[in-house]
Amino acid sequence: MMEKGTRANTLHGILLIALFSFAAFYIAEIPFVRSLSFSPLIVGIILGMLYANSLRNRLPETWVPGIKFCTKQLLRWGIILYGFRLTLAQVAAVGVPAVVVDLVVVTVTILGGVALGRLMRIDRDTALMTSTGSAICGAAAVLGAEPVVRCEGYKTAIAVSTVVIFGTLSMFLYPIMYRTGLLEGLSDTGVAIYTGSTLHEVAHVAGAGNAMDPTDSLGIAGTATITKMIRVMMLAPVLVIMSFALSRRRRETAAGAGASADAPAGKSRITIPWFAFGFIGVICLNSLLQYLLGVDSVKEIPLNGAIEYIDTFLLTMAMTALGTETSIDKFRQAGAKPFLLAGALYLWLVVGGYLVTKYVVEWL
Repeated sequence: MMEKGTRANTLHGILLIALFSFAAFYIAEIPFVRSLSFSPLIVGIILGMLYANSLRNRLPETWVPGIKFCTKQLLRWGIILYGFRLTLAQVAAVGVPAVVVDLVVVTVTILGGVALGRLMRIDRDTALMTSTGSAICGAAAVLGAEPVVRCEGYKTAIAVSTVVIFGTLSMFLYPIMYRTGLLEGLSDTGVAIYTGSTLHEVAHVAGAGNAMDPTDSLGIAGTATITKMIRVMMLAPVLVIMSFALSRRRRETAAGAGASADAPAGKSRITIPWFAFGFIGVICLNSLLQYLLGVDSVKEIPLNGAIEYIDTFLLTMAMTALGTETSIDKFRQAGAKPFLLAGALYLWLVVGGYLVTKYVVEWL
C-alpha cells in the first residue's frame, strides 16, 4: 500500500496527464486538425513531447509514478476496452481474402522489419516496436506491444512518430493513386482490402476510404474499415507470440550473462499479456450483445458510444504519458535509422501490399 503522501503525488501525476488529455480532445476537434485526421491520441503524444522538452524538469519528480501508472495500467485497460469496437461478424462479412491479406501483411512486416533492423544495426526493441506499429494498427499496436517488450518510453514514442508520419502520408497518397488510375488493377473490393490491410491507423483508413468513396456506394469505405478491424484483431495473437519469443531471448541473454545482476532470473520468465486475452474476450462479448439485441452495428449497442469515448480517453492519457518521457535528446540518441526502417516498411506496404492483394483476391 502506498503512504498517504506517495498516493497524493501519484494522483498529481495522473491529474496532470488527464488535463493534457482533455486539451488533446479539444485540439483534435479544431477543423484544421480534424482535416489532418489527427486523433486525440496523436495530439496527446505531441502535447506530451512538448511538455517533455519544456517544463518537464520544473515539476516535482514525485509526480513521475502517476505518469508511469498511465503508461502501464491505464494502457492495458485501454487496449481491453478497444475490443468494444469490433465483432466476430465483421470478419465473416469481408471473407477469407481480407483475412489472408491481413495475415500476410502482418507477418511479413513484423518479421521483415526485425530482420531489416538487425541489418541496419538498430536496437531490437526499437525495430520490433516500429515494425509492430506498421504491421497492425499504428499507435494502438505500439501501445499494446509496450508492456510485452518492456522498452524505454522514448523508444515507444519514436515508433509512434514513424506511424504518424507515414500513416498520414498514406492517407493522402492512396486517394491520389486511386484517382489517377494507379489502382486500376484492383476491383473495388480489392482497393478496399488493399487500403485496410496496409494503412497504419484506423483513422487513416477511414480518411482514405471516405476520400475514394465518400458515400460508400462502391463499398470501398466500409470494406476498408472492416479489413482494418480484422487486422486490429490480430494484435492479441501477435502479442502472445511476441511474449513467448521475447521470453526465450531473455533466457538466452540471462544465460550468456551468467545470471549476473544485469540479467536477473525474473527477466527470463514469460510475460503473459493478459490484457490481450481480455481484448479477445471483449470482442466475443460485443458479438454476443449484438446478436442478443439484434442490431446491425456495434454503434447501436447501448453504452457502446460512451465506452468508446472512455477508451479513447484512456489511450490518449497513455499516449500523452509516453510523450512526456520523450525529449529531443532521446530522438538524437536514436538517430535517423528508425525512420529509415519505417520508410522501408512503408515501401513494402505500398508496393508489396498491392501485389499481395491483387493475387490473393484473384486467387480466392
